[in-house]
Amino acid sequence: MKNNKIGVFDSGLGGLSILKYLQTDVPGYHYLYLGDNARLPYGEKSPEDIYKYSCQAMDFLFAQGCALIIVACNTVSAQALRRLQQEYLPLNYPHKKILGVIFPLAEEFANHTKITRIGVIGTKATIASGAYENEIKKLNPNLTVETKSTPLLVPLIENGWAKKPETKMILKKYLRPLKTKQIQALILGCTHYPFLSKDIRRIVGKKIIVPDPGKIVAKSLENYLKRHPELNLKPQTKTSTSFFTTADIDSFKKEGEKFLNSKIENIKKIKID
Repeated sequence: MKNNKIGVFDSGLGGLSILKYLQTDVPGYHYLYLGDNARLPYGEKSPEDIYKYSCQAMDFLFAQGCALIIVACNTVSAQALRRLQQEYLPLNYPHKKILGVIFPLAEEFANHTKITRIGVIGTKATIASGAYENEIKKLNPNLTVETKSTPLLVPLIENGWAKKPETKMILKKYLRPLKTKQIQALILGCTHYPFLSKDIRRIVGKKIIVPDPGKIVAKSLENYLKRHPELNLKPQTKTSTSFFTTADIDSFKKEGEKFLNSKIENIKKIKID
């Protein structure tokens, strides 16, 4: 099997908010998306379980012919990415690459001249890891980083409750402390959260910058591919996108199409445990 594909992995549907921008901003590649919906949410799991599940997902995507995998899940990027890159890859796939989503977002704000106070919302596991604070501080130690764990949002989004009044009330409660701390920008530290971006922007107000993570990750991938010709990932005239889920296909399709704003056709249910 040709190793000419790019994998996108998430614990559920959230990574589709990244894939959407990869398809439009970095076209010409075969993308394979894997959502481990059966074991969602990862944000409540132990670091060891997150690493174990991630290794299983990487094995599957590499076996499908991926030369590069984007971990489009902040929880995995925060809790397992370093081990995947430093332990898993050298032992199993030394010539392949795994990238996360935290560094591109940290880099985006660390170099911003007018921002001194940044807010981050994410799952329990992402916030507990301190990954965003560490990455941002490494790049710019003068920045203040305010974080807030928002654990209820992923289950609400996955279950189709994004537009419910209850979700908007929970959002307001989560975001109020960050507004009080006078943040100037807000990082959506979970790939599910862009699905709530309209409500988030309305609640925090126009003065607070809330970028779309997918746009930033796509720009970062485009630059990465230019710097790494050894991966032999070259744009193709004919491309395809395949979808895999560990849970119910119909549910994935129904909710996933809302994330992508397009039809999901080529989808299979798989077992990776």
